[in-house]
Amino acid sequence: MALKLFRSTGYSSILAAGETRVATHPGWLILLTSLWVGFACNVALWRDLGGSAVGGSLGRTLMTGAFAGAAGGAILSLLGWRKTLKPAALLIVFAAALTASAAWQADVPADAASVGMGWSGLPSWRGLLHWQVGAILAGLALPPAVWICKTRVRRLPGSQQLGVNMTGILAAAAVLAPSAFVLFNGRF
Repeated sequence: MALKLFRSTGYSSILAAGETRVATHPGWLILLTSLWVGFACNVALWRDLGGSAVGGSLGRTLMTGAFAGAAGGAILSLLGWRKTLKPAALLIVFAAALTASAAWQADVPADAASVGMGWSGLPSWRGLLHWQVGAILAGLALPPAVWICKTRVRRLPGSQQLGVNMTGILAAAAVLAPSAFVLFNGRF
């Protein structure tokens, strides 16, 4: 005869805060990361708001942010599965911060027109040694990286996760297509 110290009922999981109640939905992680990439890492937007813009309009700058955010959201929605979401989000945030650092140092707005003018969007190896790169990475990549690492993401069943991923891809495409059309046809 075994000694039972505690009696297990089926109600213990209702009373304790489980992972599904406390954790963040993966769609929120995708949305907030892509908004950060599109607007916080948008050098042209900060130059326009600061009054030191070289040229262009605020509308074009916002379209560039929408384009970058939607592209990041589409990639994150594609890789939005449990094992790949956080590493992909970290990689996208650091790539956006590095691109913003390169645009800031080159004194070029990081938009679609400047990529077509010969600016690659990536810093040179010598450019990585400046103190500004560390400061920009600390300001643009470190806060969202800490948030992404500390955020508990809700585990969804496979079919529900596939639905969330497809919804994210469709929403990103709905923003990506018109912003790409406006940016690359020179409407602004």
